[in-house]
Amino acid sequence: MPLYEYNALDSNGKKLKGVVDADNETHARSKLRSDGKYPVSIKEGAGKLRNPARSKTRISFFERIKQDDIHVMTRQLATLLGAAIPLVQALSSLVDQTDNPALKRVIARIRESVNEGSTLTSALGEHPKLFSAIYVNMIRAGEASGSLDVVLERLADFGENQQALRGKLKAALVYPIIMMVIGSAVLFILVTYVVPNITQVFDDMGRVLPAPTRFLLAASDILQNYWWLLLLLAVGGIMVFKFIISRPAGRAVWDLWKLKMFIFGPVLRKILLARFASTLASLLESGVGLIVSMQIVKTLIDNVRIADVLDEAMADIEKGKTMAHALSQSPWFPPMFVQMISIGEQSGSLEPMLEKISSAYEREVENAIMGMTSLIEPLMIVMMGGIVMFIVLSILLPIFEMNQLVG
Repeated sequence: MPLYEYNALDSNGKKLKGVVDADNETHARSKLRSDGKYPVSIKEGAGKLRNPARSKTRISFFERIKQDDIHVMTRQLATLLGAAIPLVQALSSLVDQTDNPALKRVIARIRESVNEGSTLTSALGEHPKLFSAIYVNMIRAGEASGSLDVVLERLADFGENQQALRGKLKAALVYPIIMMVIGSAVLFILVTYVVPNITQVFDDMGRVLPAPTRFLLAASDILQNYWWLLLLLAVGGIMVFKFIISRPAGRAVWDLWKLKMFIFGPVLRKILLARFASTLASLLESGVGLIVSMQIVKTLIDNVRIADVLDEAMADIEKGKTMAHALSQSPWFPPMFVQMISIGEQSGSLEPMLEKISSAYEREVENAIMGMTSLIEPLMIVMMGGIVMFIVLSILLPIFEMNQLVG
């Protein structure tokens, strides 16, 4: 069924814009009028999908599909399938219920692919930017086992938990970042505009100024006259840094430094461990094989050092060894973590054990984020206070010398 993009008016004369699926333009106008919308213009947009392998849904620059939209869509589809509604009919309902025009077009494409004989896995695989490897593989396992609605519920829970964890980390970093930006702006104004006006009197002293004052005046002169050069150097430094970490050796060093760095390192390690446990548990519970699951987890972890450990673990598993054996050789997996994995493997209850590990580490992440925030704030205050104190002393030292000469 083709999609039609429309411009319409509601009963109050308000302009409306969206997408509707219909057999033809006349049917589209009829559907709009039945919904209380009066069409002004209608044109065929996404069109009917003739060849899913070659046709892709285009999403404009100004349109955006958020992960929250995907989670809501996933849960709605799980509910519809759980009520024994056929897949194509459930996808049609989602097209009608979805407000986001871009997501509406994507769901319509998926529905047409399924209607023409493709599996839901294949249809989702045509949109890799929206549906990750873990999403597609869990759907594949759900289709194979006949428990697609259960897998979709699990996917929605997993996605929402991951989104909540990222949200907590971002929220914790907002205040320190705002403090840093405002503090840097205040210091820049202080050094480039306030300090030169105050220190003009020192030029007529005819005496050698104290070293801190000379340093402050030199820094002020550089910021006033060469700020553009410093900005170019900063941009160049960022580009060089990105180039270095794009190379395997540079990426390995950067990932190692992230795991070891002060304050952030312990928090990052806990986040990676929680993500490892929750992702692996979700995949295994959905029926995805252990090796395939670990390969997916390796891509989601996005850390070369951890990925190397997982490669060793997969090699050990293929040789008949346990996953806990390989993880125990790594400094990034704590003994308690490895011990719980070992117990899960020995008892045949690896999935429930991974869920317990995930829940425990998510709580630790929340506590670590709170501790990190409470530690960063006083450090930034002390640092800003130290810089301001240096500026004040640099200005006062010549004044004290002048008073001593007058006395």
